[in-house]
Amino acid sequence: MPRVLTALWAVQRWELKRMRSTPLYFVAMLVIPLFCLFFFLHFLSVGLPKNLPIAVVDYDNTTYTRLLEVNLDAMQQVATLKRTASFSEARLAMQRGEVYGIFVIPANFTSDVLSGKRPQVSYYFNGSYLMAGSLTYRDMKMMSELANGKVILSFAEARGVPTQQAMARIQPIRVEAQTIGNQWLNYSIYLSTMLLPGMLELMVFFVTVFSLGIEIKHNTSRLLLEKSGNSMTLLIFGKLSIHFVVFAIYGLLMVSVLFYYLAFPLATGFLPIYFAVLLMIIASQALGIFFISVLPTLRLGLSFSALVGMLGFSISGFTFPTSAMPYPIQALSYLFPIRHYFVIYVDQALNGAPLYYSLPHYIALLAMVLLPILLLRRLKWAYRDFIYIP
Repeated sequence: MPRVLTALWAVQRWELKRMRSTPLYFVAMLVIPLFCLFFFLHFLSVGLPKNLPIAVVDYDNTTYTRLLEVNLDAMQQVATLKRTASFSEARLAMQRGEVYGIFVIPANFTSDVLSGKRPQVSYYFNGSYLMAGSLTYRDMKMMSELANGKVILSFAEARGVPTQQAMARIQPIRVEAQTIGNQWLNYSIYLSTMLLPGMLELMVFFVTVFSLGIEIKHNTSRLLLEKSGNSMTLLIFGKLSIHFVVFAIYGLLMVSVLFYYLAFPLATGFLPIYFAVLLMIIASQALGIFFISVLPTLRLGLSFSALVGMLGFSISGFTFPTSAMPYPIQALSYLFPIRHYFVIYVDQALNGAPLYYSLPHYIALLAMVLLPILLLRRLKWAYRDFIYIP
């Protein structure tokens, strides 16, 4: 046992010396994660975009239509930036990116309303911008429905129909919508809580592959293998244990900022989420070992880890639901640590589900530690006999 501890300490001292002499470690383990933490939280601090510019084309130009414009401008997500004289002018503004929507009020709108006719209000939104287009569409649609309801209510009251009875005609069925998990519809709760762990996973991939691959590139792998007592397991543990401590401290900071400082929803408490972060770090390190074992050339190993890391953002399910993906892609998504973390986050932080619902995903993250065992002999061969070609 003392010999094992001596070899382990020798590997750790080697890695600490390597980290001090290589600025890339400092950048990948501290600078980039901390930059992403503060950048995304500041970038998404508003929670939900507000005052998105739209254009109003008012061909009627009466007191009633101007009141309609004022009410539209008072909506939470849109703001009337332009009041144009023609639709062509508003369309050019949309093409230039100055507005995200166009609300068109036809000529004779007020007179048609008063005479009982059915005037047509048109609204256009730019679908090229998914979030801005959907939000402006929602508010313009709501305003047109409110205007329609206001007209019906005015006619009913003019005929002596009680207000409550008229409202029953306008909205015979009352709809009560309940938002679960994120009742504020705060996009930072949707995005920051997954973008930051996703970036952490990516950095763990990079650091793990770089740490093991740099020894092969610099022809120091044989010497390091000797220091570890010719034990590849001890060599890997000695190197990556130092990285794990640094990433675990960052993970603690990240979770604390998200769920305590910013008070994001955390239904079942701190420990289930932080434990998921720790397991995600361990699983990501295991995948990093797998990458460099398959491709023991540093540049290829880093390229492989970058490819898998970036795919994780799309395949994990927080941007596009996995249930809508083809079945082979759904199955493939469970090979990514960030996918399991996402399911745990939704179940534990947002839905407050019992812990046993998330247990399979905790086990899956822990099981990924076994993946490098399949190629441990190949990595040892690469450390001992592989000739690096620049």
